[in-house]
This record gives sequence, structure tokens and C-alpha cells, in this order.
Amino acid sequence: MRTRPLYDVVAVLARLGVGIVFMAHGWQKIEAGVTATGRSFDALGVPVPTVAAVYSAFVELLGGAALIVGLGLPLTGALLFIDMAGAFVFVHADRGLFMVDGESVQNGYELVLALAMVSLLFAAGGGGRLTLDQWVVAKRLRRPGSPGDEDEEDAAKFVESLRQAELKPAKKPRRSPKPPAIPAPDPSEKPDKPADDPDDVLVAGRRKPAQRRRASTTQPSKRPADDTDTPS
Repeated sequence: MRTRPLYDVVAVLARLGVGIVFMAHGWQKIEAGVTATGRSFDALGVPVPTVAAVYSAFVELLGGAALIVGLGLPLTGALLFIDMAGAFVFVHADRGLFMVDGESVQNGYELVLALAMVSLLFAAGGGGRLTLDQWVVAKRLRRPGSPGDEDEEDAAKFVESLRQAELKPAKKPRRSPKPPAIPAPDPSEKPDKPADDPDDVLVAGRRKPAQRRRASTTQPSKRPADDTDTPS
């Protein structure tokens, strides 16, 4: 059973070996000259030989260096796979498997096929974690307040709210009792006027307070006592 750290180390070694092979072939084409490489491709039956020579020379040289450091592995692996697929179809497919068969050079497709499949593996994410891509991504994730943090957090909250809404049963709305209807007043009926209070009657001028009647009381007058002669 393989462990993740061991796989990462082996992936680095694989990228290093494959990258060196690609860089060597790319440098060989550039050193020979793009024009001479284009003429060789034309003799082999490759369509648009000059464009193919430029593409293969720079993709192999720069792509090999990118494989070694682990930069843009999905794109780099895809470009190198396309380069090897073109070499397989237009140059090596009809020459057999082996590059050398006995003492004769067959120029078969064994090397091209192996490089194409390894490039496809790196494009699919098989380059391990010890890459420049992983270092850049990890540094961005450790940086607080990165541009994508708020959007990812809002998206996570939105998804969580949808899940909570699906789990909760729908509540029936409570019907509030209708208030009793108040009959509208009849415009033909006039409101009853209260009886006028005599104390509230207004007269011209100053309001006069109500006079209170005094009850007349008669008291009997005491008659003076008759003077009587006292005997002398």
C-alpha cells in the first residue's frame, strides 16, 4: 500500500526524468534550426511542417522545464500529449513498435507512446503535491481576505440555507380571527342631542350664575316678660 508522501517523491522523480527527455529533444530541434527541422518534417510527410517544427521545438523545451518544476501541469501535460500524438500519427505509427530492431533502426513509436501516456497522466493530476502549482495555491489559501473567500463563504451559506429549508416541514399559516363587523352609521339618522342644562344656557353678555333661593324661615318672637310689681 503506497503512502501519499512516497507517491509525491516518486512523482517528482518521474517529472524530472520525463522533463529532461523533452527538453533534450526540444533543444536539439532549436539547435538544428527551425527551418531545417521544418524541412525534415516535410520529408516525413508532416502537414504544415514549419508550424509543426516551431510548435514541437518550443513545447518540448519549455514544457519539459515546466514538468520539472511542476508549473501549469494540466496545460503543460496536455500540450506535450498533443505533440506526441502528432508524432505518433504522422511519423512513427507505420514503423512498428521498436525504435531499433536488431541492427536496423526502425524508428518505431515505443518512446513516443510512453511519453504521450506520461504527459496525459500529468495533465490528469498525477504530478504529486511537490509542485510549484501546489505552493502557489497553498500560499493563496493561507492569505487572509483573498478575493474568492467571501464568494465561497456566501455560496456555502446559501447552499446550507437551502438544505435547512428542505429539511424543515412547511408550516401552515395561522388564520387570525376576523374582527366583528361594525355597522356603518346611517346618514339619515341624527344623533340625539342631550337636554340643555339650565346652568349651561348662554345669555347675552356675561354668564350669570344660577341664583339659589333662600328658604325663608320664621322664628317666633319672644314676648318680653311683663314687669310685675314686687311687694314693698
